[in-house]
Amino acid sequence: MRMGELVGKEIVNIYNGARLGVVGDSDMAINIDSGIIQSIILPKKNTLVSLWFDKQHLVIPWEAVRKIGSEVIVVELDQTSPGGRRYSM
Repeated sequence: MRMGELVGKEIVNIYNGARLGVVGDSDMAINIDSGIIQSIILPKKNTLVSLWFDKQHLVIPWEAVRKIGSEVIVVELDQTSPGGRRYSM
C-alpha cells in the first residue's frame, strides 16, 4: 500500500469507538532501511488546557492496525493504560 492511498482515511479505535484523527494530519515513523511503517503519530486534539502546555502526540504502533478500509483505518488501542500504548495481538 502506498502512502497516498492512506491519506484522508479516518483512524477509528475499535477498543472504544473513538475517532482518533485523519491520516494526513499525522506523521508516520518509517524504517528507512526496509520502508516498513513502524507507527502512526497523531497530534492530540486541542483542549483549553493543551493551549498552555506542549502538544503531546498519540503514537499508534503499526501492530495495532487491524483493518484498512476504503474510508477508515481501524486500530485496537487501549488508551486507558499509561501512555496509551497497550494493544492486543
